[in-house]
Amino acid sequence: MKNLNRLLESVNVIETRNHKDMEISGISCHSDKVCPGDLFVCIKGYLTDGHLYIPQAAAKGAAAIVVERFDDKCSLPQYKVADSRQALAALSDAFYDHPSCKLNMIGITATNGKTTTTFMTNAILEAHDLNTGIIGTVMVRYGSFSEPSVLTTPESLDLQRHLARMVQSNVTHVVMEVSSSALGMHRVDNVDFDIVAFNNISREHIDLHGSFEDYYNSKASLIRNASSSSWAVLNLDDKYSADLATQTRAKVLTYGVENGNGHLSCTRLDLSTGRARFGVEIRKPFEVNGIKYSPCEFDIELSIPGYHSVYNSMAAIAIGLLCGVPVPTIVKALKAFEGVERRFQFIYEDDFRIIDDHFANAGNINVTLETLNFMEYNSLNIVYAIRGGRGRITNRENAETIVKWASKLGLREITATLSRSHVAKKDMVTEEEKEVFLKVMEEAGIKVNLFKELPDAISYALNKIQPGDVVLLAGCQGMDFGAQIALEQLYRLRPHLDRQKLFEPLKNRVAGITSPELILCHGRQTN
Repeated sequence: MKNLNRLLESVNVIETRNHKDMEISGISCHSDKVCPGDLFVCIKGYLTDGHLYIPQAAAKGAAAIVVERFDDKCSLPQYKVADSRQALAALSDAFYDHPSCKLNMIGITATNGKTTTTFMTNAILEAHDLNTGIIGTVMVRYGSFSEPSVLTTPESLDLQRHLARMVQSNVTHVVMEVSSSALGMHRVDNVDFDIVAFNNISREHIDLHGSFEDYYNSKASLIRNASSSSWAVLNLDDKYSADLATQTRAKVLTYGVENGNGHLSCTRLDLSTGRARFGVEIRKPFEVNGIKYSPCEFDIELSIPGYHSVYNSMAAIAIGLLCGVPVPTIVKALKAFEGVERRFQFIYEDDFRIIDDHFANAGNINVTLETLNFMEYNSLNIVYAIRGGRGRITNRENAETIVKWASKLGLREITATLSRSHVAKKDMVTEEEKEVFLKVMEEAGIKVNLFKELPDAISYALNKIQPGDVVLLAGCQGMDFGAQIALEQLYRLRPHLDRQKLFEPLKNRVAGITSPELILCHGRQTN
């Protein structure tokens, strides 16, 4: 229980109606989750407006309401604020006794790679026997608790609740992905970050933010708003990240793979096997919490493939050093790190290979196909789930990026799917999104084998595979179920395979695991 007056001290209340001091048992921003004695905060969303649900919240026992506009029919105490999302973040932080101040908070933002960087960083910290929590696209995990994520960065109320539980679980370090949406919607307001990182940015979520400039400014706010006691980790190879070095009060630590002017520099990069070996040179001395880092060099060997993995690991190494993790521990942790599901993940390696990749946007697609260009194989077979719910711009840019690499990769046709039965309503591919993808492919002379259903698209690709080929399962939500579908179909084609060994890459999967009955369903090819 919290005193309402004390809670309201954390926000700027413009006007009140029916004020009454009382004890509040909880906070809610969803009317169906209201419990008796709760403070209900009305949030304006994309699809609806929390103010419309004040009667339902009152009926379920809400004790008071935070609004942006008063409800004349409501007799409960109402507190008007300018922005209820900002108010929700502040109230949640206060209700749970400012949990981020009791934790070492690490926030990572990027268009591409923030999930892998987050898991890499977590692996480094755990290798140093630190008690960690992780929050991101895949899951929220701490102690014995783990649940699949709904949002990359949870709503502020859920975030503060998780942080409070982490404090109770004796977590010391929290590594979290911070999305542009979370920053723009104030989900991480009042989070006291100790380390923030901006890895890269490319065109993504433009339909959500309205322009690239707004998208960049949302992401950049993580660095610009960092406190003078915190550290900002910036990538000198990305102009937008590098520019932020002079736009923050935080102490700055820089790295580069191609640019050698940072504190950390990548040297002797070898990607001949697809899995990187390289040196890390500390070129500029720095000190953190009494630990002095002088110029030196150490070797890194990654077990996960990809040029982009080098960038992700450089950011993770920088964060590990700032957290006081010894270099030998960092080296060992990265060697043992086996990757994150759906991030250029090898799920089958025998006479041919199947790679599962998130393939989210132009930047992600570019680094994925660039990595494939380093590799040796006979033929590349892409099964691409067209990205639903992201608009024409993202889908056109995704298609144009595939086309850019087509001649280098020998790509003359592509298998595409709408994944109708395997995505939520919000991720359904619209006719407009489908047509813009097909138009770009047609203009480039690339044949598209389009299927409504994901199992049919994968079956088409597997049935024409030859030794030495690569199958790339490419796509976001529409390809989440692709790996299990592909391995189930492969097992049907090759029943002599050891099933347990075949499915070993999926043993810790969170997303895209379903019953055999659903994944074996089939539809028909569409036009």
